Amino acid sequence: MPHPNDPKLRSFIDVSPTSDFPIQNLPYGVFSARGLAPRIGVAIGDDILDLWELEQDGRLNVEPGTFAVPSLNAFMHQGAKVWSQTRARISELLRADHPELRDNDELRKLALVPMREARLHLPIAVSGYTDFYSSKEHATNVGVMFRGKDNALQPNWLHMPIGYNGRASTVVVSGTKVKRPRGQLKSPNADSPGFGPCRRLDFELEMGVVIGQPSAMGQMLDEAQAEAMIFGFVMLNDWSARDIQQWEYVPLGPFQAKAFATSISPWVVTREALEPFRLHGPEQTPAPLPYLKQALPNNYDLELDVALRTGEMGTAQNICRTNFKYMYWSSVQQLVHHASSGCAMNVGDLLGSGTISGPEKHQRGSLLEISWNGAEPIELPGGAKRTFLEDGDQLVMRGWCQGDGYRVGFGEVEGTIVPAE
Repeated sequence: MPHPNDPKLRSFIDVSPTSDFPIQNLPYGVFSARGLAPRIGVAIGDDILDLWELEQDGRLNVEPGTFAVPSLNAFMHQGAKVWSQTRARISELLRADHPELRDNDELRKLALVPMREARLHLPIAVSGYTDFYSSKEHATNVGVMFRGKDNALQPNWLHMPIGYNGRASTVVVSGTKVKRPRGQLKSPNADSPGFGPCRRLDFELEMGVVIGQPSAMGQMLDEAQAEAMIFGFVMLNDWSARDIQQWEYVPLGPFQAKAFATSISPWVVTREALEPFRLHGPEQTPAPLPYLKQALPNNYDLELDVALRTGEMGTAQNICRTNFKYMYWSSVQQLVHHASSGCAMNVGDLLGSGTISGPEKHQRGSLLEISWNGAEPIELPGGAKRTFLEDGDQLVMRGWCQGDGYRVGFGEVEGTIVPAE
């Protein structure tokens, strides 16, 4: 049987070469349609393949009821062997040269749902959320802004992936409106803080790692173990209130400034689907401590795009184009470090990569960098200018890996800012 990543594979469903969801992808998500409860499906072209219908019909070998539930957690818990076998079986059922589903009119009508008729939900029950700070370009830009060129990176940054524990309770699916947060604000010249709506609201372009297998409390992970625990990836926007953060972050780091909303894409692209796009990341100097050393190419050639549309604009304007390959600390290293103290990892844990920026100005993954902390406003069609996000602004992030005649994409993660109460 052909491998599901074979670039020559074609589905009996017509899929455009520019679609994010060819047969080589098969990302998992949770959807509802036709008046039925949310269940698990796979994206293929402009359709969703209802895995619960296939499971009921005896076409998939998983634990009973795996795909009848509104999260991927139970499926992920079954382990990497089941993940791989299930993806291979779905690929077989969708192949153009395989008649089993192609020629079964009744099952095909039940199992294929037009995406336009479906509502997409949060794909996982998020057990815990950790956000990292792993782009050297981003960390350097921020350091230069606030500490100067000679002290841009903190002494620990080149020795370990820096992160903080965020809030799983406010991880939301793409399309959820984001209410402008409120908090304590203090201008540099004020004697004391006040309380009110954030004035410097920002986005952070990130990838999210979905943990599909647990580790025990007290257990350290090596490179191979950490890689095997990763089920897949989502697009992630870690919304940030820069003025709230500036006042609160000393001495323990971000708190309310990043607790109000984190948006993720509805489709989880599996690690296996991204395998053809792996590459080595930037050289790490000084060499990491032994527990963080990696032999495998744990970065990905993954194009990323951010567009902004104000309430007055007809179409969104691109404001950033970068690539996940620039990340200094890989997702595997982040997970190894996370567990290194003995921290238990759970099925459904979500790890944010940290803002993804590249070496060029157009590759900056936040408005803090793009506008250089407000000193260089960006100009938009119609004469609008932005340093930070205003009410009514819509932000759309997209990501994809480009193959030979196909792309493995994530769809989009979108959010619109609405006023604080």
